[in-house]
Amino acid sequence: MLHSNPEVRIVLTTAGSCDEAARIGRTLVEEHLAGCATSLPGVESIYHWHGEIETGTETLLLLKTEIDRLEALHTRLLALHSYETPEFLVLSVEAASQGYREWLKASLAAV
Repeated sequence: MLHSNPEVRIVLTTAGSCDEAARIGRTLVEEHLAGCATSLPGVESIYHWHGEIETGTETLLLLKTEIDRLEALHTRLLALHSYETPEFLVLSVEAASQGYREWLKASLAAV
Protein backbone atom coordinates (compact mmCIF):
# COMPACT_ATOMS: atom_id res chain seq x y z
CA MET A 1 0.00 0.00 0.00
CA LEU A 2 1.25 3.49 -0.88
CA HIS A 3 1.33 6.26 1.67
CA SER A 4 2.02 9.93 1.31
CA ASN A 5 5.39 10.61 2.87
CA PRO A 6 6.74 14.15 3.06
CA GLU A 7 9.96 12.95 4.78
CA VAL A 8 11.47 10.90 1.93
CA ARG A 9 13.76 12.77 -0.46
CA ILE A 10 15.85 11.89 -3.50
CA VAL A 11 19.03 13.88 -3.99
CA LEU A 12 20.53 14.13 -7.47
CA THR A 13 24.22 14.73 -7.99
CA THR A 14 26.75 13.88 -10.69
CA ALA A 15 30.36 12.76 -10.51
CA GLY A 16 33.14 12.83 -13.07
CA SER A 17 33.68 9.06 -12.96
CA CYS A 18 32.06 5.81 -11.87
CA ASP A 19 34.80 5.38 -9.26
CA GLU A 20 34.12 8.78 -7.70
CA ALA A 21 30.35 8.17 -7.67
CA ALA A 22 30.89 4.76 -6.03
CA ARG A 23 33.22 6.25 -3.39
CA ILE A 24 30.80 9.07 -2.57
CA GLY A 25 27.76 6.78 -2.55
CA ARG A 26 29.41 4.15 -0.37
CA THR A 27 30.63 6.74 2.14
CA LEU A 28 27.21 8.40 2.43
CA VAL A 29 25.51 5.02 2.96
CA GLU A 30 28.17 3.90 5.48
CA GLU A 31 27.65 7.14 7.41
CA HIS A 32 23.84 6.68 7.40
CA LEU A 33 23.28 9.91 5.46
CA ALA A 34 21.74 7.99 2.55
CA GLY A 35 19.86 4.73 2.75
CA CYS A 36 20.74 3.87 -0.82
CA ALA A 37 22.94 5.31 -3.56
CA THR A 38 22.08 4.35 -7.13
CA SER A 39 24.73 5.04 -9.76
CA LEU A 40 23.82 5.61 -13.42
CA PRO A 41 27.02 5.79 -15.49
CA GLY A 42 27.40 7.32 -18.92
CA VAL A 43 25.07 10.33 -18.72
CA GLU A 44 25.98 13.18 -21.06
CA SER A 45 25.85 16.66 -19.53
CA ILE A 46 25.86 19.96 -21.42
CA TYR A 47 26.28 23.03 -19.23
CA HIS A 48 27.68 26.55 -18.87
CA TRP A 49 30.93 26.77 -16.90
CA HIS A 50 33.13 29.85 -16.59
CA GLY A 51 31.55 31.49 -19.63
CA GLU A 52 31.86 28.47 -21.91
CA ILE A 53 29.50 25.69 -22.93
CA GLU A 54 30.97 22.40 -21.77
CA THR A 55 30.05 18.80 -22.52
CA GLY A 56 31.05 15.86 -20.39
CA THR A 57 30.26 12.27 -19.61
CA GLU A 58 29.36 11.86 -15.96
CA THR A 59 27.81 9.38 -13.56
CA LEU A 60 24.45 10.36 -12.10
CA LEU A 61 24.04 9.47 -8.44
CA LEU A 62 20.57 9.13 -6.89
CA LEU A 63 20.69 9.31 -3.11
CA LYS A 64 17.65 8.20 -1.10
CA THR A 65 17.34 9.89 2.28
CA GLU A 66 14.98 11.72 4.62
CA ILE A 67 14.50 15.44 5.09
CA ASP A 68 16.26 15.54 8.46
CA ARG A 69 19.50 14.23 6.86
CA LEU A 70 19.70 16.79 4.04
CA GLU A 71 21.95 19.38 5.69
CA ALA A 72 24.46 16.79 6.91
CA LEU A 73 24.35 14.97 3.56
CA HIS A 74 24.99 18.23 1.70
CA THR A 75 27.91 19.17 3.94
CA ARG A 76 29.48 15.72 3.59
CA LEU A 77 28.93 15.63 -0.18
CA LEU A 78 30.78 18.95 -0.56
CA ALA A 79 33.71 17.53 1.43
CA LEU A 80 33.86 14.30 -0.60
CA HIS A 81 33.31 15.70 -4.09
CA SER A 82 36.02 16.72 -6.56
CA TYR A 83 33.83 19.32 -8.31
CA GLU A 84 34.11 22.98 -7.36
CA THR A 85 30.31 23.24 -7.44
CA PRO A 86 28.70 19.78 -7.26
CA GLU A 87 25.08 19.37 -8.23
CA PHE A 88 22.77 19.00 -5.24
CA LEU A 89 19.12 18.86 -6.22
CA VAL A 90 16.50 17.61 -3.79
CA LEU A 91 13.31 16.00 -5.08
CA SER A 92 10.28 15.43 -2.88
CA VAL A 93 8.67 12.01 -3.00
CA GLU A 94 4.92 12.14 -3.36
CA ALA A 95 4.32 8.61 -2.07
CA ALA A 96 6.28 5.54 -1.05
CA SER A 97 5.40 2.04 0.01
CA GLN A 98 5.26 1.43 3.74
CA GLY A 99 7.89 -1.31 3.49
CA TYR A 100 10.33 0.96 1.65
CA ARG A 101 9.77 3.80 4.12
CA GLU A 102 10.46 1.47 7.05
CA TRP A 103 13.57 0.08 5.36
CA LEU A 104 14.86 3.60 4.63
CA LYS A 105 14.29 4.77 8.20
CA ALA A 106 16.12 1.68 9.54
CA SER A 107 18.98 2.21 7.07
CA LEU A 108 19.45 5.80 8.18
CA ALA A 109 19.47 4.93 11.88
CA ALA A 110 22.91 4.92 13.44
CA VAL A 111 23.85 1.43 14.60
